[in-house]
Amino acid sequence: MSSIEERLERNRAYLAGHGHRELPTSPSLHLAVLTCMDSRLDLFGALGLDLGQCHLIRNAGGIATDDAIRSLLLSQRLLGTRSIMVIHHTRCGLESFDEDELQGELEAEFGRRAPFRLGAYRDVDDDVRVTMVALRESRYLLGNDIRGFVFDVDDGGLREVFDDSV
Repeated sequence: MSSIEERLERNRAYLAGHGHRELPTSPSLHLAVLTCMDSRLDLFGALGLDLGQCHLIRNAGGIATDDAIRSLLLSQRLLGTRSIMVIHHTRCGLESFDEDELQGELEAEFGRRAPFRLGAYRDVDDDVRVTMVALRESRYLLGNDIRGFVFDVDDGGLREVFDDSV
């Protein structure tokens, strides 16, 4: 059985015990979380969240890409979120490669580099700070309540990263 077929089978079992729940579209905690796509991050469990409480925006590295800012803009302007948590994590795959090297490989294979930043970094705390600054400086976001954190994928702990520029 393929991984997708197994997920569909599990969904049928989930439906049997789920029941009907009509949750509001706007997150009840008025919170958005920008984080990494890493499968080791169980942020609903780690933050004590339930369905309908926050928006969870994921991309590789949890960086402030145009699309992440687009999602946060919609979250704030249309659905009432006011606070943003930036959560990066330990042992991220973006710490393990060289951006120029991978861009060179892409250019060799496809004849051009990717038209976007891949997001490689060396220091997770610095990258959290860079992301917080980018969000605060975006003219499209209400950037007054943005805080950054590092999630430890091994023990589930959350450590705050402070931005000295605030």
